Amino acid sequence: MSDLLGFKEMCTRFEVTPRTLRYYEYIELLSPQKEGRARFYGPREVARMKLILRGRRFGFGLEEIRQWLLLYDQKGTREQYQAWVVMADRQLQALEAQMAEVARTIADLRLLRDETAASLQD
Repeated sequence: MSDLLGFKEMCTRFEVTPRTLRYYEYIELLSPQKEGRARFYGPREVARMKLILRGRRFGFGLEEIRQWLLLYDQKGTREQYQAWVVMADRQLQALEAQMAEVARTIADLRLLRDETAASLQD
């Protein structure tokens, strides 16, 4: 079992709470090996955890990530990659729209701040 991580080791490595790790197992994102109540995570689960956390960082929902991970088992790498390109394109559009909105908000705030500061000078 040298290449397996225990539950606490998995939490520590990925800086997640035990609740998060149990939830990911509950919604079938992860399937650790079990010995009694103990859970052990092998290379497959470690790789999946990296993908899950990266997907979350990019703004994908857990169900979307779960469906994407299922594609590999059901249809293979090519279909999974094709789905990834579609997902990434959609998320890039959403993030770019958010970025534009943040830029507009910053410009509005800066203008109001500058107008207010100028009125204090008078």
